[in-house]
Amino acid sequence: MYTFLIGLVLLIVGGFFYGQFCQKVFRPDDRRTPALTRTDGVDYLPMKSWKNSLIELLNIAGTGPILGPIQGILFGPIAFLTIPIGCVLGGAVHDFLCGMISARCGGCQTQEMVGRFLGKISKIFYTVFVCILLLLVGAVFIYTPGDILAEGILGTSTSASNWVIWVIYGVIFLYYLAATLFPIDKIIGKIYPVFGAVLLLSAVGVFIGLFTSGYSAALTEIWSPDAFTLYDGYFGSNHFLPIFFVTVACGIVSGFHATQATLVSRTIQHERQGRTVFYWMMIAEGVIAMIWAAAAMGAYSTGVSSTSDSAQSVLIAIARDLLGNVGGIIAMVGVIVLPITSGDTALRSMRLLLAETFGIDQVKKKNRLLLSAAIFAVVAGILVFAKLSADGFQILWRYFSWANQVIAVFGFAYATVYLILRHSRAFAMTLIPGMFYFFVVSSYILNASIGFRLSWTVSYIAAGVLTALYGFAVPFAGFRKRGRVAPEDPPVYEEPAPEAVQPVT
Repeated sequence: MYTFLIGLVLLIVGGFFYGQFCQKVFRPDDRRTPALTRTDGVDYLPMKSWKNSLIELLNIAGTGPILGPIQGILFGPIAFLTIPIGCVLGGAVHDFLCGMISARCGGCQTQEMVGRFLGKISKIFYTVFVCILLLLVGAVFIYTPGDILAEGILGTSTSASNWVIWVIYGVIFLYYLAATLFPIDKIIGKIYPVFGAVLLLSAVGVFIGLFTSGYSAALTEIWSPDAFTLYDGYFGSNHFLPIFFVTVACGIVSGFHATQATLVSRTIQHERQGRTVFYWMMIAEGVIAMIWAAAAMGAYSTGVSSTSDSAQSVLIAIARDLLGNVGGIIAMVGVIVLPITSGDTALRSMRLLLAETFGIDQVKKKNRLLLSAAIFAVVAGILVFAKLSADGFQILWRYFSWANQVIAVFGFAYATVYLILRHSRAFAMTLIPGMFYFFVVSSYILNASIGFRLSWTVSYIAAGVLTALYGFAVPFAGFRKRGRVAPEDPPVYEEPAPEAVQPVT
């Protein structure tokens, strides 16, 4: 229990001080934000800070920060330290800078920032990659909430032969379509506060349940003799680095978050809202990840669940055991809300990305409808494959988790170049976590069955060499770009001089 509590303190206190440092490095000012300069009533429009924060939290908190930690805790109590440290130094920094740089660049999407700071070739590769990720997110976040709803709340089979599961998928699909098509304040802005209340209620319920059910006494400490062999030596046999960081994924760092931060960057009224909206919402996601990791360890230790159970089954067992039938349903509804409120904005991001890439006007309803229809047809195909194939979902989830971290590497890279262009000496704050995750994703794919299937020794050596090249190439690109900008030229990385923010009625 003490390791868990120490981790929570590291997360909250560390987030407070390092968040201040990040804000000091970025230096937010009084320039007019894209919500005020480019208002279109659809994607660019000013919204209140509390609503933006809820939207950001619900956008980024899918099933990743719950299902990931439930599996990641199999490595033992070290997860209670790596999750908070990773969130403070990596995930929250990534989300904050991606959101704020987007605001400085007029609310542009991630592929535009990659092109602006890393070059055209990187932009092409990134655009293809992020499109694949967003399609996978859309499919995964229909599949997982649908199955939890069917099994955990309705008590029905999740088999593809059960027509009920397809009806559930269809309802979620229709909601995604509405959230993708309508202005952000009409669907997302109005329903998210309700979803946010359910999410927070379920998280608080599980946290309290840890101490009232006896789970807290079953939590192993990091200094325990079996801390690293708690679950049959999972730590060593499964290679903590990189497997743990790909498994936990969204609970620490997520590239998907950058695509969501750009959406919210178009609705903030003042740059100084960025620390609360972007940095602190990732810290909040870290708290959610810690709570569910602790609940999973308690469930494994007390025999409520087996380590061989699927993460979704463990989740359902925890909710019912800690909160009873009624409270368990509320907790599961909170969990269902998470992926649904990430999937809808993932597909919205996909629409905007394609629209901006191909110059398709999104103010016209017809254009939004046609583009959305094409996107949803592909997502439907992925969903059907995952449901009908025996290993379809496992393949889908592994590619989704890995691709998610790859996109984060791009986010860290263009943030590093941006900081260099700002004549900042603090670019190490994004370069170092970027290098770490470059090693994670490269060593993983070199060894994995869904990748090149090389031995761990070869994978580690090759990943080390590639990471060193990344660590050289990214700063080199930044300093080279800075050297090409004459002192009298306008900045290529942000909008013109700041203006006083006008009050919004």
